[in-house]
Order: sequence, then C-alpha cells, then structure tokens
Amino acid sequence: MFNRRTAVLLFCLVLLFSTGSVFAQLKLGYVDSQRILSTNADAKDAQQKLEAEAAKWTQELQRMEQEIKEKMETLEQQSLLLSEEKKQERIQELQGLQEQAQQYQLNKWGDNGEAFKLRQQFLGPVYEKINAAIHKVGEEGSYDFIFDTVNGNLLYAENKYDLTDLVIEELEKATASTSSE
Repeated sequence: MFNRRTAVLLFCLVLLFSTGSVFAQLKLGYVDSQRILSTNADAKDAQQKLEAEAAKWTQELQRMEQEIKEKMETLEQQSLLLSEEKKQERIQELQGLQEQAQQYQLNKWGDNGEAFKLRQQFLGPVYEKINAAIHKVGEEGSYDFIFDTVNGNLLYAENKYDLTDLVIEELEKATASTSSE
C-alpha cells in the first residue's frame, strides 16, 4: 500500500507538524538511490562490467558442475566393472572436484570474494561522486537532513546536529566516575 518514499514523506510531515516551531524550521529532503543508480551512466557502466565478469564465472562454474555430473554418471555405469579400490579412487576424485567447485564459488561470490572486490572497485568511485553531489545539494539548498528512501539511511546532515563529541565526553565522564568509585 505505502512505498518507502511515501513512508519517509509521511514521517517528515508528521515530524514537522507535530513537534512545534523548532522542528518546523528544519529543512528535510530525500533521494531515491535506486533511481540515481539506474540513471547514472557511470553506475550503468560499472554494473555492466560486474555482470560480464559474473557471467564468465557462472559459465566456468557450470562447466565444472557438468564435468562432475558426467564423471558421476560414468562411475555409476561402470561401478559393477570396477574394483573396490578403483571405485574409491573415482569417488575421491569426484569429492575433490566438488570441493574445487565449492571453493571456486566461494572465491568468486563469497564474503570478500572477487565479486565483492570488483563491486567496490567499479562502484566505489560512483558512490563517491553521488555522495559528493548529495552533500553539495544539501549545503547549497540549506538542508538540515537528507534521507534515502530505499533503505532509510541518513545521507546528509548539517554538522551542527552531530552529537558524537558530546556522547564521547559523556562516556569518558561515566568511565572516570566508575573508576574513581
């Protein structure tokens, strides 16, 4: 019924109208990062490069899986003719091939695999440009906060709202009072 954009907009409107004059002066905005990425030429180019690499890897993995399947079928067909020792050798060979295929898949698509690294390499500069554009719009438009409708993240905030130093000070006070007791 409601999409994220509508939910963020409603949240902002409720915030503005329900919290009084202090918040009524805040200037809020949002962006749709999916739309930005889908219309940006650099992002499209990076995505095409990633898809091309992934297609090569998928093809190689399919080749490996086909080889395993063929060797399994051959083993099943010849199992009555093979000695127990030969069967065990072929089973071990198959297990080794399966482990290689799993390792290949993990190296390509696992956490910190090649896909992750290439994504950072290709899209990292694109994200930097997008973030710079968001900050420029935020500063030049005098926005206090800019949110992303896709995942609700805060993309830009006026520095005067940064409470990090105050929280650090409070933590240091709490640590000092705990250690002096």
